[in-house]
Amino acid sequence: MAEHPPYPVGLRLSGRRVVVLGGGQVAQRRLPALIAAGADVLLISPEATPSVEAMGDAGEITWLERGYEPGDLEDAWYALIATSDPEANAAASTEAERHRVWCVRSDDADAATAWTPATGHSEGVTVAVLTTEAKVRDPRHTAAVRDAVVEGLRDGTLVAPHHRTRTPGVALVGGGPGDPDLITVRGRRLLAEADVVIADRLGPRDLLAELPPHVEVIDAAKIPYGRFMAQEAINNALIEHARQGKSVVRLKGGDPFVFGRGMEEVQALAEAGIPCTVVPGISSSISVPGAAGIPVTHRGVAHEFTVVSGHVAPDDERSLVDWPSLARLTGTLVILMGVDKIGKIAETLVAHGKAPDTPVALVQEGTTAAQRRVDATLATVEDTVRDQDVRPPAVIVIGAVVRTGPPPVE
Repeated sequence: MAEHPPYPVGLRLSGRRVVVLGGGQVAQRRLPALIAAGADVLLISPEATPSVEAMGDAGEITWLERGYEPGDLEDAWYALIATSDPEANAAASTEAERHRVWCVRSDDADAATAWTPATGHSEGVTVAVLTTEAKVRDPRHTAAVRDAVVEGLRDGTLVAPHHRTRTPGVALVGGGPGDPDLITVRGRRLLAEADVVIADRLGPRDLLAELPPHVEVIDAAKIPYGRFMAQEAINNALIEHARQGKSVVRLKGGDPFVFGRGMEEVQALAEAGIPCTVVPGISSSISVPGAAGIPVTHRGVAHEFTVVSGHVAPDDERSLVDWPSLARLTGTLVILMGVDKIGKIAETLVAHGKAPDTPVALVQEGTTAAQRRVDATLATVEDTVRDQDVRPPAVIVIGAVVRTGPPPVE
């Protein structure tokens, strides 16, 4: 008899009994999706991996610590058979057939009544890929097809322009430290759906080149603001374009809420009745040191790190930073926007007890092709910045962690 392809279907398992036989790696991979589907999961296995055991301890599944016994599948709607005992697998599969329970077998796909597809998700859409013939089943191929489809949906390249999802309002998107690959998946998808993008100077510029020609790109630094302050002008531009029914993305460098004035924009939009979605980004305070081989924490070296804005000098009356307290901390100090103030910052830290030979690293244009790292100490950093012509944007790391990794490449 000719073999027929499987019939794809989505199972609604919320509140329904699902029996999983075996607590090994297969169960560990499949259980999270069953739990997310709301299934009443019964795991039957004499032992389980630590991750599966943790699901039982948390009450996400019911775990019977024994092997398979006849009758275990009687009340099931769906079964996953994944034990290391071929005889138990065959017996459970026979029982599933007798009770008309759809059954997946990890050891013998031909003997199963159901196959598990390679699945992925993108904004309310589940992509499931199945091989059409058992004899040519190749999990790597189905996973690759799945990944290609999901990636296309996430970055917008797989959605026809006239069918794309348009969401009027504003998305406040953290673009990450500079490398365009470090924006979040959600941030990239929202960019692909945008009508207008208002971008910061420190946002990932390469992403703007990928936008379709119809997208209006506005440089936030060049918005005319007349008698208004620049931030007020940006707020007004966001509100104006959103009120025209457009999908607006406010693309910011790093994370919107880490020295990015993101909350000011959220508050302005809320007052204007404009819906706003906040998409967190990878902050340069952690990612840039990491890209330069510097961990902000390290066992036995630093158990905490503090992120400080250096755009206001320590002796400026506008400063809200308690510099004397920072000087007494033993962990890592990360300073953003502090290149032009680093001399005064170093002087203040030393004056309040920080050792002059405390290591300092300055990472300029972190995560981009122009990245470079310059090392110094608190005693030498001011001269080093001048002699090495270190310019913003640069992340400054102060503390023993600077010397934990391999020396920087000259």
